[in-house]
Amino acid sequence: QVVLVESGGGLVQAGGSLRLSCVASGSHFGINVMGWYRQAPGKQRELVADITSGGKITLADSVKGRLTVSRDNAKATAYLQMNSLKPEDTAVYYCNAEVARFLASAYNVWGQGTQVTVSS
Repeated sequence: QVVLVESGGGLVQAGGSLRLSCVASGSHFGINVMGWYRQAPGKQRELVADITSGGKITLADSVKGRLTVSRDNAKATAYLQMNSLKPEDTAVYYCNAEVARFLASAYNVWGQGTQVTVSS
């Protein structure tokens, strides 16, 4: 079973930057997609960005030009670089991974979340 651990959240002023990391540990046959989601108080969890093992990136329209995702397959780690942060980016950020299995369907796993707070 794969376990995801996020780090890098914190408090930052508007216009500042943060870099989140997500490390996947445990045995697997590959991680197809690693993604970042966020959930603000009173709102549904939403996709921020994800990246396939081949490097294809999907970004939410609300973060294009400010946030970007990358991954290091050798380290089973994904990153979310967040620049020009806005107060509306305040949320708990969760890492998600679609994990491949041998002769079975892939499954999804979530990290515990890391709080990002942007002050105005």
